[in-house]
Formats: sequence, C-alpha cells, structure tokens
Amino acid sequence: MPMKGRFPIRRTLQYLGQGDVVFKDSVKVMTVNYNTHGELGEGARKFVFFNIPQIQYKNPWVQITMFKNMTPSPFLRFYLDSGEQVLVDVESKSNKEIVEHIRKILGKNEETLEKEEQEKKQLSHPAHFGPRKYCLRECMLVAMAFRWLTGFSGVPFGLSPQLVRQKASWK
Repeated sequence: MPMKGRFPIRRTLQYLGQGDVVFKDSVKVMTVNYNTHGELGEGARKFVFFNIPQIQYKNPWVQITMFKNMTPSPFLRFYLDSGEQVLVDVESKSNKEIVEHIRKILGKNEETLEKEEQEKKQLSHPAHFGPRKYCLRECMLVAMAFRWLTGFSGVPFGLSPQLVRQKASWK
C-alpha cells in the first residue's frame, strides 16, 4: 500500500499490531458518539483517529459504529452478547486515558492473552499434521524432506513409473 494520504502510518501492520486492547468474547458491538468540534471532545476525536484502527485490527469480530455530531457529549456504548449495555463517558479525557479505561473494564487480562498465545503456538507447530483447520500440514509427505505427493505437484518427468519401466525393458 502506498504511503499516501493523511497519516499513512496508521495503515501499516506494525502500527495496527501495537494496539493493546483485545476485548473479551462477550463484546459484540461498540458504538462511538463524538463531535467534530469543541475542546471537550478532543480526546474522543483523537481516539477515533488513532486508536479505532488498532482496535478493529485486534478485534475483527467486533462491529464498530461511529456517530458524529449527534450528541452534546461524547461517549462509548458497548453491547454484550447477554443483552447488557455498557456506557463509558469520554468527555474531557485524552485518547490514552480512554484506551486504558476500556482495557480495564472490557479487555482481556494479560494471563488470558498469554494463555491464548501459547495455545496458538502449540497448534501451529510444524511437526503437527492434521486438518488445515488445526494444523499447518495435512499430510506428512508435504514436508520438504519427504518424497513429493503426485496429487499436489505431479511427478518429475524422468521419474514417472511408466518411463522407468520402459527404460528397464530397453536393457
């Protein structure tokens, strides 16, 4: 992606991966209500501009909706899978304070994140074979040290069984 436009650094994978808010599984929808003018909503505007892309990258299954200039004071509303709503007032807070507050009340803790990372690493180990859903390789013969599978790549020309038999009968 070319580095064009307003603050193109926000679209790099390195920047998106630096976000530290990973929501709990119960969070389904997040709405952001903010105004485009006024100094009380400055933190909310910066939050939308700088932190929402990181949150979207880390939480792909959470729907995020933004409403501009519809309320007098900025706030966030979270809809949980149990039907509950969590309302967070972000008036006169900086974007970093907003991120920390969200991470405290609705984010996964460090222990849970480390546990999930260990499970992911264990499943993606190259020595595991099985369905693509769970493992990197479906068959042991796909590994580089083993003979090729003809269904995947075909047989090299000089090693086809018919040609080998013909060469043996020529002698």
